[in-house]
Amino acid sequence: MRRADRIAPRRENCVYTSCYCEENVWKLCEYFRTERTAPLEQLFVVFISNDKRMVPLWKQKSGRGDQPVIWDYHVILIQVGLQSGSQVYDLDSELSFPCSLQLYAAQAFRSDRNIKPEYHRKLRVVPADSFLLNFASDRSHMKNSDGTWKMPSPPYPPIHTSESQMNLDDFISMNPAAGWGTVHSLDEFLQRYTGNRSSLSSSSSSTAAS
Repeated sequence: MRRADRIAPRRENCVYTSCYCEENVWKLCEYFRTERTAPLEQLFVVFISNDKRMVPLWKQKSGRGDQPVIWDYHVILIQVGLQSGSQVYDLDSELSFPCSLQLYAAQAFRSDRNIKPEYHRKLRVVPADSFLLNFASDRSHMKNSDGTWKMPSPPYPPIHTSESQMNLDDFISMNPAAGWGTVHSLDEFLQRYTGNRSSLSSSSSSTAAS
């Protein structure tokens, strides 16, 4: 944790726009690439969603008490290969920044065990260098039919590549045959990156439970 604190910007110094989690994480990856405070090969972007685009996460700043926020998708950054264990960077979380993946799993993910199947989380894990190279968003998903913004957009220009102006759906999709990276169930993800599923809480919210 101390090592991660030294190499990462403070939460208040990160580029952040509410409801643009994918761009916040892109900017955080860009920081690591520019400042070279951590090897990019240690960093993975994680898109959290499912086929219904309804995924509960706890300990979110926009939540109420111990109720989860139901996102259509959410994006976090993880850092692996640390002696202290994998770390999570989530600018929308009430938890520390960064936070150990073990703690994030127990308090933010909790468990799929006692929630309806349509709320079960899937996770697309994309190497940070691939995300920086391939991600593009024209922010059209954040506009109403009359062209007004659902939420104010970031102050910098949209992120695009030479091949694409908009491919956000390819990252949100949990079809393993599409997009970049690898798609996991929550259990598979935690088994791979923490090596331990037993720390998960069995508690769940009535919002997501039957």
